[in-house]
Amino acid sequence: QVQVVESGGGLVQAGGSLGLSCAASGSTFSTYGMGWFRQAPGKEREFVASISRSGNTRYTSSLKGRFTISRDNAKNTVFLQMNSLKPEDTAVYYCAVSIYGWGPSDQATYNSWGQGTQVTVSS
Repeated sequence: QVQVVESGGGLVQAGGSLGLSCAASGSTFSTYGMGWFRQAPGKEREFVASISRSGNTRYTSSLKGRFTISRDNAKNTVFLQMNSLKPEDTAVYYCAVSIYGWGPSDQATYNSWGQGTQVTVSS
């Protein structure tokens, strides 16, 4: 089982920026698809962004242009840079690992999850 640990959450004012990091264990990190998901209070967990093993990215359409996912295979780490944050971005953000290297958006294809990190955007 791959261990996944997110960091970087916190409180930020609307319009601000925040960067999240996700470290995953194992020697085969470069073969994994990696994804970020989020769950707002009272809502279901939803797809945010994913990145394939080759660096191709996917975003949920409403976030494209504000959020950027990237990865550093040498450090077994994936990042999520969030800009122009809005109060509706408030959620617990989860990082996940998929054995499918193309970085799918379907949560069911991710088999290792972090504990999540809270992001709160104040108005």
